[in-house]
Amino acid sequence: MSKPQIILIAGPTASGKSALAVTLAEKLGGIIVNADSMQVYRDLRIITARPTPEDEQRAPHRLYGYVDAAENYSVGRWRAEAAATLDATERYGRAAIVVGGTGLYFKALTRGLTAVPPIPAEIRDKVRARLARDGVGALHRELKERDAAAAARLMPGDRARIARALEVVLATGRSLLDWHGEGKPASLDAAHAAKIFLMPERDELLRRIDARFAAMIEAGALEEVRTLAARNLDPQLPAMKAHGVPWLIRHLRGEISLAEAVEGGQRETRQYTKRQATWFRNQLLDFVWVEPENALATVEGQLQTLRGVDV
Repeated sequence: MSKPQIILIAGPTASGKSALAVTLAEKLGGIIVNADSMQVYRDLRIITARPTPEDEQRAPHRLYGYVDAAENYSVGRWRAEAAATLDATERYGRAAIVVGGTGLYFKALTRGLTAVPPIPAEIRDKVRARLARDGVGALHRELKERDAAAAARLMPGDRARIARALEVVLATGRSLLDWHGEGKPASLDAAHAAKIFLMPERDELLRRIDARFAAMIEAGALEEVRTLAARNLDPQLPAMKAHGVPWLIRHLRGEISLAEAVEGGQRETRQYTKRQATWFRNQLLDFVWVEPENALATVEGQLQTLRGVDV
């Protein structure tokens, strides 16, 4: 007897991933599993375009909106929780549709994860404070002194990765590169999953992104961000950096107009989708790129092929 089907749907925001996932879940009696690092936060339903309550009625959804914005949710935690969710769907004989735009989540699921231990909060806070005060150049110079191999593999302006590498060497005394071979294994064999990267034509994608952001404002995104801002959380927390959130906070503080905030959020999202596409092209070569109108047929064709292999 073949195993229950697993479908991996990646792609940029506004590409139609969620709608496709619901369609497949209804056809297959499946469960939808979130693979978007911002849609885990309960505070951000509107601004992250989480599935609507109506969609959640149409099919079971897992790992959506269950993490508080004050938490620094990690790819390691997602991998563990996604693996447990996939195990449960298999026990129940249900198809699993993993959907989202966070490439590292798919990579952790299908290729495993390095075993870097948790970084103490005091070290992370000090590194972030220095990054804000002294700039990325100062951190890169220190990284070269402490971990020349890691520094040599990073672009001098890559703020996030330089800060991360410095945090690791300060906290553990070992290079981030040393941890790469000691990670956790993949949670599923990608060879037995249907895999697509949903990518509309570029101009159409940009139109969708702009329209979606405007619709989110109409749906109450500004009030959602107002409530989040009132919590006075660390601005470096992932939830506080979700696309559009910093721009809308600036508007709420009176620094820019709402029109400027909307334009900034739209531009930021457009730029991110370009980076997403580049990342997937370079990192996850086995995902089939497909336009939305061909996505359902492509997935069904992959599943048919996999059924023949698994018999």
